[in-house]
Amino acid sequence: QVQLTESGGGLVQAGDSLRLSCADSGPIFDYLTVGWFRQAPGHEREFVGAIRRDGSTSSTDAVKGRFTISRDNAKNTVWLQMNSLKPEDSAIYYCAGLREFGVSDYSLSQPSMYSYWGQGTQVTVSS
Repeated sequence: QVQLTESGGGLVQAGDSLRLSCADSGPIFDYLTVGWFRQAPGHEREFVGAIRRDGSTSSTDAVKGRFTISRDNAKNTVWLQMNSLKPEDSAIYYCAGLREFGVSDYSLSQPSMYSYWGQGTQVTVSS
């Protein structure tokens, strides 16, 4: 079973940093590609970035240079380090798991590719 749990959200000011965590207690974490998505009120769920089993990453242009994704399979955890936060980064952030190999960057950006989802954590950035 895969059960993803996000943590680390909160209220910060523009320019601050936050680190979100996505943890899984199941036995197959090592085999998962983990993606981060976000959804603001009135908007569709948006791809933020993803990290494959081998540690390679993909991210959307809006966060490149500011957000970094990393993982520690021994801890069954993926992190989303968010620096230089902007008010437009405010959203509920979700992590999601995908058990596929050789997935293209485009496919990683599609929510429909992911089988497992966490409950989300709220990030609010004030100006």
